[in-house]
Amino acid sequence: LLYMLAIFWLLTLIDVTIVHAAEPSQSGPPVMIPVAADGVQRATVTLDSYSYSPNHSIVEAGKPVELTLTSVTTIIPHNFIKDPAGSLSVEQDISAGKTVTITFTPTQPGIFPIYCDKRLWPLPSHRDKGMEGKLEVR
Repeated sequence: LLYMLAIFWLLTLIDVTIVHAAEPSQSGPPVMIPVAADGVQRATVTLDSYSYSPNHSIVEAGKPVELTLTSVTTIIPHNFIKDPAGSLSVEQDISAGKTVTITFTPTQPGIFPIYCDKRLWPLPSHRDKGMEGKLEVR
């Protein structure tokens, strides 16, 4: 029991330190992702400690989207989840300091939440700490 309490205290201390060292960024203005000459909408999304930048992207329905997801963290892994139960499910893990490219074609207009559901038990998830945003399909 004492060992478990010590572990819990240590994890809480680490979490408090990380949260105070890197608060999530405030919501920025929406970013319209342009359509390239080849018809693909390309953008880079930066994953930092509990934030996405940009955190509100706008794309056109029916045209492929290529997102380059770049994690700038040194320890904390993240993921990028969009509409897990819907018609266009996107789930991608991104290790700390790594870059991953995902491609999908949205077909339905709407505003879809994006978020990171990573968590270190028993602490709140990254989404609970503000790591969420929107993908708007027009």
